[in-house]
Amino acid sequence: MAAPSQPQKSTYDVIVIGAGIQGSFTACHLAQRHKDTLLLEQFHLPHSRGSSHGHSRIIRSAYPQEYYSRMMPECFRLWQQLEAETGTTLYRQTGLVLLGPPGEPELEACRRSLGVDEVLDAAALAQRFPGFRLPAGQVAVLDSTAGVLFADRALRAVQEVFHRHGGTLRDGEKVLRIEPGATVTVTTTAGVYKTPRLIITAGAWTGAFVEQLGLHLPLQPLRIDVCYWREKQPGSARLGSVSPCFLTLGLSQAPHGIYGLPSIEYPGLMKVCHHHGSPIDPEKRDQIPSSAPGPDVAVLSSFISSYLPGLETQPAVREACLYTNTPDEDFILDRHPKFSNIVIGAGFSGHGFKLAPVVGKLLCQLSLGEEPSYNMAHFAITRFPGVLGAAQ
Repeated sequence: MAAPSQPQKSTYDVIVIGAGIQGSFTACHLAQRHKDTLLLEQFHLPHSRGSSHGHSRIIRSAYPQEYYSRMMPECFRLWQQLEAETGTTLYRQTGLVLLGPPGEPELEACRRSLGVDEVLDAAALAQRFPGFRLPAGQVAVLDSTAGVLFADRALRAVQEVFHRHGGTLRDGEKVLRIEPGATVTVTTTAGVYKTPRLIITAGAWTGAFVEQLGLHLPLQPLRIDVCYWREKQPGSARLGSVSPCFLTLGLSQAPHGIYGLPSIEYPGLMKVCHHHGSPIDPEKRDQIPSSAPGPDVAVLSSFISSYLPGLETQPAVREACLYTNTPDEDFILDRHPKFSNIVIGAGFSGHGFKLAPVVGKLLCQLSLGEEPSYNMAHFAITRFPGVLGAAQ
C-alpha cells in the first residue's frame, strides 16, 4: 500500500489521519456514505508501532459503564456484518470470566449489564473451568457472549471494505502540518491536501496534532507489556483455545485490572496482561529495553501464581503495545471547540478496539454534522478543565 511519490489528487470530501482500527472504521463509514475519503497513515502497513496491531483483542457485552454496554449489541452486529462482507472469520466466541470480590461495584455493574443472576464461587468456577483457582472469598461472573477478535485480520478487513467503496488509503505518509479554516490544509511528506472536513484518529500521536490547533488534551501514551505465559505441562493448564477470556475487577493487588486470552496466538502460551503501563513518548517507544522485567510483570507473576497455577510464573514472550489514556479512561469523541469541521477521536485507554465499529460511526456522524446515535456527554472535550479556554 505504499504511497506513490506524488499525490494524484489533492482535494477530498473528508480526510482521516491515522489508519488504526478507529480511523479505518471511521473512513469506511464515510466511504459507505459516498464521501470521497482520504485515509492517511504515517507508517507503512502493516506495522506494529501503534495500538491496533497483534492477533487478538477481547470483545464482551459486560461493561460497568452503561454508556458502553448500550453500544455493544450494535458493535457485535457490525463486526458480524464485516465478517459477512469480507468472508473472513474475525471473532471466536470463548466466553469471559469476570473475577473479583463479592459485591465489588464494577463487578456488580457488569452483572447487571448482562442481566444475569448467577455468581460463581471458587468451587463452581473450578468445576466449569479447571485452569482457574479462585481464592476463597472471591467470585466470578460469566459473560457467555464474549470472545476474541482477531485484530490484525480485522484491521485488514475494514481497510478492504473502505477500498471497495472507493476510499483512498495512503500509508508511509506522515502528516507534517494542519492549517485550520473553512477549508483545512493538510501537509504531508508527500504532498498537500485540502478538505472541508478533517478527522484526527492518530492514537498516541494525537496530542501533538491537536496542540497545533490550540488544544492541550490530557492524553497520556503508555507502553504496555503484552506477555505470553507457557503451560508448565502441555495441556496441564487447560487454557487452550476453547477456554474463556478473563478480566479482574477490584483486586487490591492489581487495581488497574488484569486480563487474559486463551492460547490462540502462540500454541501453549496464554496471553495475560496488566491493564497498565509506563509513560512513553511514542516516537521513542522502541528505544526502551524490553529484556528486564518491570513492575507490571511482577504483578502478573504474582497473580498467575495464585489464580493460574498451571502456567509458568515468568513470561515466555514479551511484546509491546501503546495505550493512549485519558484521566477518566473514557474516550474523546468530539468536534474541536473552535474549528467545528475538525473532529477528534482519541484516548481509547486500552479498551477501544471492540467498540471501533460504533466509534467510527459516531465520528462519521460528527464530521457530517449529524446528530450522533448515542449520548456523547461522556466523550466531550469540555469535560477536561481548561481545554476549551486554551482553544479560544
